[in-house]
Amino acid sequence: MLRWKSLDLITKTIEVVRVAVEVARTVTIKPYPKSRAGRRTVPVPDFAAELLAAHREAFPAGPRGEVFTNSSAGPLRRTLLRARVWRPSLVRAGLLGDVSRLGHFKWRAAWVNTGGVKWSAEFTTEREAVAHVAKMTPGGLRFHDLRHSYATELVSRGVPVNDVQAVMGHENRRPR
Repeated sequence: MLRWKSLDLITKTIEVVRVAVEVARTVTIKPYPKSRAGRRTVPVPDFAAELLAAHREAFPAGPRGEVFTNSSAGPLRRTLLRARVWRPSLVRAGLLGDVSRLGHFKWRAAWVNTGGVKWSAEFTTEREAVAHVAKMTPGGLRFHDLRHSYATELVSRGVPVNDVQAVMGHENRRPR
């Protein structure tokens, strides 16, 4: 869970010093990451710093200084973020199933199940169609996959592997 005190929009960095864990629909804060390397400083790209500054102007911090909260001003739960935000975003981006407009107040949701069978259903709103595809379609890009994409992008831009390891919070592993 990102807190404003860990985010510096002037230096464009995030200090990772603790982690949030969701167990039994409750988010708790661990006072430390998994390893010593987990405590690190992560750079924030210019575009993200601008979006975060606008976010700070538009939305109040959560009760513990959280940058992002749910509709009740509580911490975001990973499971709900995945179901209500992440997977519907994948559908809207064309990366998971398909939603197409058939007419006024008529939308088709289409998806393929785990057995490879194609399914479709019609809905009166795009939101309902998107939510259905997000729920029914297996697989898809995981939110955590963005972390791997970021590491790959850093390496492809010529960032030394040791620096990438540090930003990602990986321990240095030496051959024995």
